[in-house]
Amino acid sequence: MSSFLSFSQGDTSTFKAQLALGLNSPSQNGFVSGFEGKTFNFPTVNLGIQYLFRPIFGAKLDYSFNRISNKNNTQEFKLNYSRINLQAVYNANRLFNLPQNKGLFLHAGPGLSTVKPLGNFTQNKTSFVNAMAGIELHFGISDDLSIYTDISYIHGFAKDFAPISEGFGAFNGNLLTLTIGASISLSGCYYCEQND
Repeated sequence: MSSFLSFSQGDTSTFKAQLALGLNSPSQNGFVSGFEGKTFNFPTVNLGIQYLFRPIFGAKLDYSFNRISNKNNTQEFKLNYSRINLQAVYNANRLFNLPQNKGLFLHAGPGLSTVKPLGNFTQNKTSFVNAMAGIELHFGISDDLSIYTDISYIHGFAKDFAPISEGFGAFNGNLLTLTIGASISLSGCYYCEQND
């Protein structure tokens, strides 16, 4: 069994689909006073497609949906934070000399965030440019499937709320996410990373 895993994960698929679920943690300075969000919120859902141009370098396009709600003893609100990012991907397996059934990927790139308050504050929608960076650790299950965890930080380039009432139930800060998901090969292995 170990030799099967070693062989199957020695190759890096060219084209992958990714789906992950987890938590988010918004920066507290992204809320106006009295409308602070919880430190940890569920869910965060990530959907992405990754393409490797070379065995160690590629790109991914991904979309994320995040729900954020109020802390206890603050004004009640909920909001949807969505983002879409185009990112460069670096396969760092060779740098860290990981076992063949594991993989380490670094990713970073620009995108757009959209915040949509729910309930009483639906007029306070906002959008802003973001930049994000993250790290994924993969564990190979088969030739076509790996389970992975991702930690990402999304920095928002948003303006201050002016007037302050535009921030009621909204958010214009940074976001940290932790997700666990599956990465599925769609292409087989055109650009493969073979052992020397």
